[in-house]
Amino acid sequence: MEEDEKETQTSLIKRREEGDDSRYGSEDWKKSAIEEVKKQVWLAGPLISVNLMLFSLQLISIMFVGHLGELPLSGASMATSFASVTGFSLLMGMSSALDTFCGQSYGAKQYHMLGIHLQRAVIILLVVSIPLAFIWANSRYLLEAVGQDHQIAIEAGHYAQLLIPGLFAYGLLYSLLRFLQAQNIVFPMMITTAITTLLHLPLCWILVFKSGLGHPGAALATGVSYWVNAILLALYVKFSSLCSKTWTGFSIEAFHDLFTFIKLSIPSACMVCLNTAAIVWMIPFGLSGAVSTRVSNELGAGRAQAARVAVSVVLLMATSEGILVGMVLVLVRNILGYAYSSEQEVVSYVAVMLPILAACNFLDGLQCVLSGVARGCGWQKIGAFINLGAYYIVGIPSGILLAFVLNIGGKGLYLGIICALIVQVLSLFIVTIRTNWELQAKMATERVYEAVIPVESVS
Repeated sequence: MEEDEKETQTSLIKRREEGDDSRYGSEDWKKSAIEEVKKQVWLAGPLISVNLMLFSLQLISIMFVGHLGELPLSGASMATSFASVTGFSLLMGMSSALDTFCGQSYGAKQYHMLGIHLQRAVIILLVVSIPLAFIWANSRYLLEAVGQDHQIAIEAGHYAQLLIPGLFAYGLLYSLLRFLQAQNIVFPMMITTAITTLLHLPLCWILVFKSGLGHPGAALATGVSYWVNAILLALYVKFSSLCSKTWTGFSIEAFHDLFTFIKLSIPSACMVCLNTAAIVWMIPFGLSGAVSTRVSNELGAGRAQAARVAVSVVLLMATSEGILVGMVLVLVRNILGYAYSSEQEVVSYVAVMLPILAACNFLDGLQCVLSGVARGCGWQKIGAFINLGAYYIVGIPSGILLAFVLNIGGKGLYLGIICALIVQVLSLFIVTIRTNWELQAKMATERVYEAVIPVESVS
């Protein structure tokens, strides 16, 4: 055993030395950047599509409910927001620890470890889902306790209860997505998610209107669609030749060293839970997934300068995307509200809020890709501290002051978020530009070595 470990360590160190990319200093940076753009677009394009379609499942459900009346719409919207904050975002965030573990293991060519990391993630997320399900089951009383309207709380509570089956699929789904993303296998993800989204439309129509269930049918449809997507991806991982090296069957080793995964997944959750905004966020979120994969792969392979180029390229792409999307949101501000409701009050309020949302989206896009860089490097703890400080020390006090003391209302809450995002972006940017990428490549090699274990598959 000791000899095997020494051999593995020697192999990893040799690979890092072979992957040395000091040549980037003498090569044309423009050529390197163009190649990096191609790689990130190849990754980010499908990832953006996947994230948009996954987000659209809940959005489509709410749109169907919106045509049942204001009360069902309010209840479903409240339940979806509650579920996102207390469950979906948490599981999404915890699964992003796989960006570090799987990405760096793949870059170091320790392929069998990806399957072990995947199994650890699924075990932990399923366990975490149990108390979250209990919270959702009692969401009505929690909403009433914080002063929510009684009727809306009843509608939201019922909707959240019927979302519980989908909760257990969500952790499995996102773990599979991260597992495949780390291997640059993105098009199968896009195909399975597209199939799920297409099926979700008639499923919502049947369960909401034809079955007589009304708005509870939309919640059930969301859960069914998450399970369909997760099962399709699981079948792909099981039978695809592309995953034959990274998925070698279930292993008892997945139950070992769970605490190491938990230590990284908790700060990962803090980074993501505090950053979920709206559908436009899915574009930088796709870029974030692409750069976390590129950075973790390159660091795992010992190519420090390639990781640096990846960071520079994604920041340029995120800035361009933020400006373009912001312009589109401002231009459609007077018509977008009709997609959700025919009530003029709702449409007018959406028109007022969209320019503020555009500014928020621009900053959120920058922090999102910088957070992707942090995940690729394994800086989850640093990112978590920055995010917690930005929101709880700056964002929430600013929002309370603007919304309730200065009586600006809902706009004040969003302006508070913008204050937090400014602090967040500047802090993450400072950390990024001060990074010693050669040291990060060395640390990635050490992290991969510490995680390497013999493969003992039981099936």
